[in-house]
Amino acid sequence: MTLRPLGDDWLAVADVAPHDNQREFVPALAARYLLVNARGGPWTSLGVYADETVAGHIMWGQDDDLSYWVGGLVIDRSQQRHGLGRAAVELLMGWFAAKSDYTVTRLSYDPKNDVAAGLYASLGFVPNGEWSDDEMVVERVKST
Repeated sequence: MTLRPLGDDWLAVADVAPHDNQREFVPALAARYLLVNARGGPWTSLGVYADETVAGHIMWGQDDDLSYWVGGLVIDRSQQRHGLGRAAVELLMGWFAAKSDYTVTRLSYDPKNDVAAGLYASLGFVPNGEWSDDEMVVERVKST
């Protein structure tokens, strides 16, 4: 599994779609995230690849307080249940940890999303008491 900047295969990343029952928590297509990024937001999109196959989308950003954020994670329905979401987050967090200014990774999710809650808790994320719109913010502080 690899994470790659978008290139000529950006359309395949845009077409990434979750299962219908996940659309309460993520857009119907990753294209929405690409549009958010194209509008000049603080996010950078990456393709999630299983070997050479586009399997998903993840985006990251850095806030004014220098915290690193994970956002816009969606794994295509055909590629789910293979650990790619977990691997994508772990790989991105490893990249953050190598940065000299790294202290914390944050992300947010709908508290009704039990799958996300379980994944992020298993990766060491804990609620920090903040909310982003209707989503709970969780964080994992750099271990010393």
